[in-house]
Amino acid sequence: MLLTNLKAATMQHGYGLIEDAAILIEDGKIAWVGPRAEAPAAAHPYNCQGRLVTPGLIDCHTHLVYGGNRANEFEMRLGGIAYAEIAKSGGGIASTVRATRSQSDGQLVAAALKRLDTLLVEGITTIEIKSGYGLDVRTEMKMLRVARELGKLRPVDVVTSYLGAHALPPEYHDNREGYLKLVCEEAIPAIATQKLADAVDAFCEKIAFTVEETARVFNTARGYNLPVKLHAEQLSNLGGAKMAASFHALSVDHVEYLDDDGIEAIAKSGTVAVLLPGAFYYLKETQQPPVAALRRAGVPMAIATDLNPGSSPIHSLLTTMNMACLLFGLRPEEALRGVTVNAAKALGLADRGMLAAGQKADLAFWDAERPGDLCYPIGFNPLSAVMRNGKLVRGSLT
Repeated sequence: MLLTNLKAATMQHGYGLIEDAAILIEDGKIAWVGPRAEAPAAAHPYNCQGRLVTPGLIDCHTHLVYGGNRANEFEMRLGGIAYAEIAKSGGGIASTVRATRSQSDGQLVAAALKRLDTLLVEGITTIEIKSGYGLDVRTEMKMLRVARELGKLRPVDVVTSYLGAHALPPEYHDNREGYLKLVCEEAIPAIATQKLADAVDAFCEKIAFTVEETARVFNTARGYNLPVKLHAEQLSNLGGAKMAASFHALSVDHVEYLDDDGIEAIAKSGTVAVLLPGAFYYLKETQQPPVAALRRAGVPMAIATDLNPGSSPIHSLLTTMNMACLLFGLRPEEALRGVTVNAAKALGLADRGMLAAGQKADLAFWDAERPGDLCYPIGFNPLSAVMRNGKLVRGSLT
């Protein structure tokens, strides 16, 4: 199939925009992309009516599978109660753990599909989904199975992360060592054996796990050849990002309190900084991530919804792109790279995120004049169609 009459944001260098482009697709991959005048002959040319085409979007950090909701805590925070205070009193992650443990696989699938569908209508073709609301082996594995199932029920690639080191479960409230042993000696081996997770994540923060405890989890993950990523420097600077860089982490996420040493470390390790403006917005934070310093250091910056029931119930990656520009100072070009090529890097995926020969033919088509238009509005979705592996799975190109 030869797609013609396109404006192609290839994302190879900046936008990598080709004003009058063509894309040749063979066997689910991009075989050629370039100016239409130089296109190879093809049996099935297809006129795309001058639409903008980008790589399929990638949401590289979500907690999409969970039970219940925390709308009551939203009201509490608006009333002046801090997120950390809610968590210490049994709310926060612990309340979602109770709800998630009580639900069956089928109940979790049904609820998660509703959330997933709101994301897919914005051109997402790859999504990461974390566990972390079970905090026991059985429920964590249930969440990961549900996440895998979503990828069978919808036209999207699902990447899974085991986030057992998310919080202490209530039954281990006074036994940190016991819970770390559970994570390292029972959960990770079982999850690795059943290939339920593609990476291991952790929450390194004063209300969660120390740098030393997190390093112990990461050492275990490394023993099972699982890459790692980290919720780091969200509420304070513990040095988690620097530690994660020593494990060549795929990403460090949030990073509002990331310091110069952390930036230098992740720049050397090739680790991606994932910015999550939804949590910054919902928690009414004031400390912005060091975008200018990350930019100067050449650290790839990705953006994600961080979709979760507590700190970021954001169901729109396009809105997140807008927020990254207005709240964090990203340029629209950086925002689009943050949900394409850099988001792919944050998941360790080299076969997507750009329009280039050899990449998966995951394409999003937009009724938009220029790539920056995708960051401009809130509440308006210009998506026209989506191709996944070279097949039209949403919308129309006519």
